Amino acid sequence: MCEKKLLNKTAIVTGGAQGIGKSIVLKLASEGANCVIVDIDQQTAEDTAKEVSSLHNVETLVFKVDVSNYQEVANCVDKTYEKFGRIDILVNNAGITKDNLVLRMSEEDWDKVLDVNLKGVFNFIKATAKYMLKQHSGRIINISSVVGLMGNPGQINYSASKGGVIALTKTVAKEFASRGILVNAVAPGYIKTKMTEKLSEEQKKKLMEYIPLNRLGEPEDVANVVWFLSIEESSYITGQVISVNGGMYM
Repeated sequence: MCEKKLLNKTAIVTGGAQGIGKSIVLKLASEGANCVIVDIDQQTAEDTAKEVSSLHNVETLVFKVDVSNYQEVANCVDKTYEKFGRIDILVNNAGITKDNLVLRMSEEDWDKVLDVNLKGVFNFIKATAKYMLKQHSGRIINISSVVGLMGNPGQINYSASKGGVIALTKTVAKEFASRGILVNAVAPGYIKTKMTEKLSEEQKKKLMEYIPLNRLGEPEDVANVVWFLSIEESSYITGQVISVNGGMYM
């Protein structure tokens, strides 16, 4: 039987109730990590927590949090530390879309996407850092997107937020490296989630023209990279952006 590589570690996963976030929670839990599931959808988060607990012998906590609200974030992080006595892994996965062309984009939709997708990452890093800095250890993994690297028409707010996550990742990696905290980003391409389920067959077919591997990714494809960035074997990797996009952008 293989030794679990994250035994007794504590991981916080934002947007952890479903989709990519849920796959990340399941993967980390399968390796022994106690998981804190943060989501705006409390019922779905609680359902995920029950599933995780039934499959893996780990502890779970659920917090309903608006990631753009620093006080809610800080409260969640502080209670996590009170419960487990350490925070080893932070996965900033929470994100939303409100798509439109530049000239039709409302100020409200711009602000909301930046608040959740970029400020939310900052909030959780700031709240978690004091504990990781005290431990002289920690892994922060920020979920960006292929469109944060290449842009995408109709997604100026989403692309800007995900590009911002990349720049933020590199900056925090430089600030925290001397204290043993590694900070990296994962940039998924088109992954099979509720978002991509909305695409028509024609849209999916057109997408395949741009993806050399000729398929959409699975949430587990992203979760596996997050897992690798969480374990000891990745201890010389920081400030990097790892693309999981089937070759869509190289």
